[in-house]
Amino acid sequence: MSEERKGIVYTFLAYAMWGVLPLFWKLLEHVDSVEVLVARVVWSFIFTVLAILMIGQRSALFGDLQYLWQHKKQLVSLVAASFMITVNWFVFIYAVNSHQMLETSLGYYINPLISVLFGMLFFKERLTRVQLGAVLIALVGVLIMTINYARLPWIALCLAFSFATYGVLKKRVVLDALRGLAIETLFTLPIALILYAYLFQKGTASFLHISLSTDVLLMASGVVTAIPLICFAKGAQRIPLYLIGFLQYIAPTTMLIIGVVLYKEPFTKMEILAFSAIWLALALFSLSTLREQLMKKRKLA
Repeated sequence: MSEERKGIVYTFLAYAMWGVLPLFWKLLEHVDSVEVLVARVVWSFIFTVLAILMIGQRSALFGDLQYLWQHKKQLVSLVAASFMITVNWFVFIYAVNSHQMLETSLGYYINPLISVLFGMLFFKERLTRVQLGAVLIALVGVLIMTINYARLPWIALCLAFSFATYGVLKKRVVLDALRGLAIETLFTLPIALILYAYLFQKGTASFLHISLSTDVLLMASGVVTAIPLICFAKGAQRIPLYLIGFLQYIAPTTMLIIGVVLYKEPFTKMEILAFSAIWLALALFSLSTLREQLMKKRKLA
């Protein structure tokens, strides 16, 4: 198998796993979203550190920490990124367990377009007329959802903006995926442990108080967080960005299907109209990106 094909397989698996991840969080529907988030931070840190030790990368991890300490701007960026992804995790878990998977799906459809806007604002990247038009059409879709809900689709917007911001911050710090996740969760670990201590002291913690299956699921949250990220890192190294761009729609499409088919969330005419606007925007954006890549290849040839 060629390196590019391996990259496609790894990236496909990553987005497929992210797409079905709501099914895992649904199993923890009986646990408060704050505790699920806290458990995810704690067990992600434990799992990734154990994995790093098992594959003999302890010295590399200490090297990363030393490098960050010597480069304060990158350290600040990574700390900010860790808090931003924690916000993203919480909103995602809350949305899934409060039966709002359609809005979750919408957020991850919008995310690439927000990332493009951030690229233009922070990295002076240029948008073509087609790409700009795609962003405006996506905005129409968000407005339709706003009118339909009689409120801003805050879950979708929070997921899209938090993940896009995380991407901008992470762009400034290049770390191995596994070691990067260990360091990111290290920054939020003290707060997570304080919150867990508070939940235990208050007597509202589910861990060790409900059932063995609940305890196992909470511990497994670290595994289901790390594995897709590792697959994505392995895939992203082997394939061009435009391929990643196409494959990333697997996750929100899977979430949409799960929400509508499995959990019977309403998908009315207004929602169809809003999603159609988003899909049209993404089709225009993807085709424009593909055209640019083909033109670059012709010039190089």
